[in-house]
Order: sequence, then structure tokens, then C-alpha cells
Amino acid sequence: MENNTITPAPASIENSAIETLKASLRGTLLQPGEVGYDQARTVWNGMIDKHPALIVKCAGPSDVIQAVNFAREHNLIVSVKGGGHSFAGKSVCDAGLMIDLSSMRSIWVDLSRRTARAEAGALLSDLDHETQAFGLATTGGTVSHTGIAGLTLGGGQGWLMNKYGLTVDNLLSVDIVLADGRMLTASKSENEDLFWAVRGGGGNFGVVTSFEYQLHPVGPQILGGMILYPMDKAMDVLRFYRTYSMETPEELSSAVGIITSPEGLPLIAVVVAWIGDMEEGEQHIKALREFDTPLADMIGPMPYTQMQKIFDAAVPHGMHRYTKMGYLPHLEDDLLEMIVRHSNQVTSPYSIVLLNCMKDAAAKVDPADTAFAHRGEQWHFDIVAQWTNPSEASKHISWARSFWQEAESFTNGTGINFLDADDGSDRVKLAFGANYERLAQLKQKYDPTNFFRLNNNVLPKSYLEPGILA
Repeated sequence: MENNTITPAPASIENSAIETLKASLRGTLLQPGEVGYDQARTVWNGMIDKHPALIVKCAGPSDVIQAVNFAREHNLIVSVKGGGHSFAGKSVCDAGLMIDLSSMRSIWVDLSRRTARAEAGALLSDLDHETQAFGLATTGGTVSHTGIAGLTLGGGQGWLMNKYGLTVDNLLSVDIVLADGRMLTASKSENEDLFWAVRGGGGNFGVVTSFEYQLHPVGPQILGGMILYPMDKAMDVLRFYRTYSMETPEELSSAVGIITSPEGLPLIAVVVAWIGDMEEGEQHIKALREFDTPLADMIGPMPYTQMQKIFDAAVPHGMHRYTKMGYLPHLEDDLLEMIVRHSNQVTSPYSIVLLNCMKDAAAKVDPADTAFAHRGEQWHFDIVAQWTNPSEASKHISWARSFWQEAESFTNGTGINFLDADDGSDRVKLAFGANYERLAQLKQKYDPTNFFRLNNNVLPKSYLEPGILA
């Protein structure tokens, strides 16, 4: 069950305590009505409209420690905002304290070790900008305005994953502030159990203030882009993609998406990113180009940073959105037919249906090696309803839910970064799979009071014991 601790009203906190907190910060403390407050509480999903009692815009780890200690001492619920991309809006809270990391965006690249250390407020575009200056990159997302923190803590899928693994597979260490205000470093050689937990365990264990990543030679030019087909060819495209996506080399990552053009035309798009030898890449993309006559072929040499922005315009800040997501181990014809049928019933031209192939390096890691449990060859399957008129929410959410009601039986799990506000504890447990029990034990060790609970929450082990909260 959820932790239903009641948060005291902001009026219960004396002004002198708030002033003391403010004086302890290098960053900024914001309260409702102050300049910058509304901007800070605004997140990517336009459906979310929450009002924290206090927002600490952190300038560094010390501010994070001060904010955690203050919230604990005053029994305030805490939310943590990096890039603010949580579908469910868990980056921001009502009547609590929001720890805003968005000003902490510094990145240091170590060329000799091919590593990068990035502060937790950095966006994917920040990390790519700094690492690509040296022809290096690490796996990270497919939307450049995603925050690296939530992305990494939830697993991290992207165009490099089939060659180099998920983001968590390239994570070398983190600095993290715990619920008791202590700051630790976690790596394979230091606080190893905590390091295991943060590689897929989400924000359950503390506030990560910086991430250290392994980098790899990438680009700066890659072969990438998309090919567009009319929707009446969707079944043919999906059948072709089913085989093509799994048979291409690890240097090629791919996705297929059902979208609507700016002119209102339903389309199916195959998106590819090849990071190997360009001539060899052309040979592997040739099969895609010759499969059928497309409406448009937009695949060609491009900067890696451009590939990282290929979906940016499709998922802008401020649009209202609702999602359902699962991993598909197989793409049977009846599943594909169902996907096409529901896609043809889409209620908004902004909504997207996406399948992203995961294989090779991303699939070969033992599910028990990191907290991210969903390994093996599969397709990441997303239903993303998006709209602009708030009054139309029920119509678009109903479309996604109806779609998901038929699709869910084909899936074998879900990802914690893709849970929405109506996904309860059963879905959270499904997201962590067989690793949930170990995560609950580590939650008991590092956050026994469930202080960090505004997330896809793992309950401390004691909460499940008789007579506690079960």
C-alpha cells in the first residue's frame, strides 16, 4: 500500500525556519507568488499543475543536503525535478518541498579515461554537446530535452543501446544525498549495493547530484533519419520491421512509429540510426529503402546531435499527455493488426504509437546485474496520447486506455519511466520484476521511513511485514 503520511500545512512552518533555510542556500528559495515560482513548478507534461509550498533551486550538492534536512525536520513531502519529464508529474508536489536541480548542469569530460561527469540537472542535449566536441557519447534517450537524471535512474534507452548497452550499463558512479542528509558515492567499488539499486531503481534511494558515465567513439557524423509510408501500408511495414529490426547488426538501432503529419495525414515511419562505417551502413539500410516505395526517404549522413533531436518536435513542453507502455517479446500478426486498428482510431493528431527494438548489448546483460530487470530481445512499445485542449482529456485518455486494454496481454513487463498517475503498486512491482524484493531490502537500509516516496515507489521491506503497514 501507499505511504499516506499527512503533510502538514505550510502555515505550520515558522517564517524564521524558512528564513534560516534561505540563508543556508547558495541557490534560491521560492515560495508561491514570487518571481520564478510558476516557471520552476512547470514541468513537461501540461496536465500537471501542482503547487509546492517551497521550491529550492539548488546551486550544488550542499543545497540539496539543506533541502533534504529541512523537509525531513518539518515532515514535508519531497519531489525532485531534473528535466521534469515524468509522465505522472512526480517531479513536482503539492504543499511540499520541491528540490529543483535544473540549475546544476555542469559537465566535465575526461579524455584520457573517456568518461564524463554530469550534474543531475543536465539535459541530454547538454551531455551530447559536451561529449560530441570530442567525438564521444554514451547511450541516452531519443529526446534531447530529457533530463539525464530520471533517464539514467530508470534504465536509459537510446540509439546507442544495441551497440553499447543501456545508460545504466555505462554508469560508473553517482554522488547521492540520502534521506538522513548524508552524501555518498556509489560505484562498483564503493557502496556497491546502492550502486546496483540506482541502476534502474529510480529516485527511491536519494537525490543523485552527479553521474559519471563511460563514453564511446560516436560520430560526429552518423547515418540516420526516417522513411515515411502511408498508413494503408502499415501492416506490410510492421511485418517487415519485425524481421529487419532484429536481423540488422548491433551498430543499427531502429524504431517504427505511427504518427500524423502536420497536414493531418496518418503515416507510419521507420527511424534508423547507424553508428558504424558509413558504406556498410548504406548496405544495411538498402533493404529498408527497397522494401516498398515510401512517401519520403529522409535517411542520410547527419550529426549525431541532430539524430538525438529527431523526436523533439513531436513531444514539446506543455502539451497534455498520457501514456501506457510495455515490453513486447514477440510481434505476432494479431498484435500488429490490433495496433493498426487502434492507431486508425486515434483521437488526436499529436498522439504517437512507437515500437523501439532492443537487442544485442542491451539484451545480453543478466537481469539481476542491475535493478533494471527487462533484458532479452524485445520491443519497447509506447502508446502516447497527446493533446492541447484540456477539456478533451477524457476522450484522448479513453483512447489510450482502450488500446492498452487489448495490448497489455501481449507484454511481459513495463518500465518505471513510463508509468502514469493511474498506474498503481502492482504496475510498479511489474516494472521492477524479480528485482523488487532486493530493492525493498535496500530501501529499508537506505530510506527506512520512505522519505523519498514521490516516485514509482518501492516500499521499505519493513512496510510489508505483519503489523507495520501491510
